Amino acid sequence: MKKVCTAAFLALILMASTEVAAQEFSGIDKSPMDMASFPTNYQNADKVIRIIYSRPQLKGRSMNELAPQGEVWRTGANEATEITFYKDVNFGGRDIKAGTYSLFTIPDQGEWTVALNKNLNQWGAYSYDESADVARVKVPHNTDSKSLEEFSIAFKETDQGADMVMGWDKTRVSVPITVK
Repeated sequence: MKKVCTAAFLALILMASTEVAAQEFSGIDKSPMDMASFPTNYQNADKVIRIIYSRPQLKGRSMNELAPQGEVWRTGANEATEITFYKDVNFGGRDIKAGTYSLFTIPDQGEWTVALNKNLNQWGAYSYDESADVARVKVPHNTDSKSLEEFSIAFKETDQGADMVMGWDKTRVSVPITVK
């Protein structure tokens, strides 16, 4: 009888521990997180820039609906986009010290304002504080014939460093970055 009680007790503990180990996980994020870096060769350990952002999708909506002209935008979805410079750079004409910054943009008709902000770990642009900007640059936007459903950021190598290219729908914005 003692052996039967011990076996039943062990079985009960095993079942309870299985319940404790079960974990509910959320589904796939509707705006998945992505990363881009320069140099783009991921085997190169000598990175200059890394950017982490979430990729919203149009899904039948207009870009202006999701990133309205004249308003500060988190430059992606979910948390504010963060850019890390592993070396001092010149970002669109402004000297920037190595470090991590939040990246915000203000889309407009002829040009976009791109801001690097020292406040990190922000959700969206709700607590954006312009006085924490370390740089603001204005860059023209261009139109491409190809539409991008998902917001995307990539680096295009140049002789002096790279252009950070942001694209969504048919809009393209490029910020020159020179490595110091």
